[in-house]
Amino acid sequence: MTQRETHTMKFAGLTRHLPLFEVAPGVKIAIFNMLGDTEVIQASALALAKRLPKDAQVLITAEAKSIPLAHALSVETQLPYVVLRKSYKPYMGETVSAETLSITTGQPQTLYLDEKDIAAIRGKKVVIVDDVISTGSTLQGMRLIIEKAGGSVVATTAVFTEGERAKWKDIIALGHLPIFTGGK
Repeated sequence: MTQRETHTMKFAGLTRHLPLFEVAPGVKIAIFNMLGDTEVIQASALALAKRLPKDAQVLITAEAKSIPLAHALSVETQLPYVVLRKSYKPYMGETVSAETLSITTGQPQTLYLDEKDIAAIRGKKVVIVDDVISTGSTLQGMRLIIEKAGGSVVATTAVFTEGERAKWKDIIALGHLPIFTGGK
């Protein structure tokens, strides 16, 4: 196995060494994947729950990596959560959807709000939950779906933001991941 460069992050009382991957010539990002890391999920949910607006009524996330975080936040806050799917299934009925461009796949993808979940969003104050907010494309798609479903976004939360720090000043996050260019 290749010895990979890492970037160390301290957040929510934890330390993790995130592997660096080249995503474009001369550009590397630190990859944060909390799937299977129960300690990170629980600590992040506890830290984020303390910072959510008191008037929040429902949490929403996109599949897949941030689902465990949304679940843990739901348990911590006693708020229900909804998952936006990345593929349509016939049992989803008449969905609300929006297209995004994923930084990790480099491909357009569509997010779908299941027909059964539209009522959970309509007229509600919604908190968007994500693992990492990087380009904002998924975030924009999630906001559009919430708007189409008749909800309003009261907060956006993530474990990390990435890239231009000033662009994410309104995000409730536990840390910020730099983008590495050139020699590092």
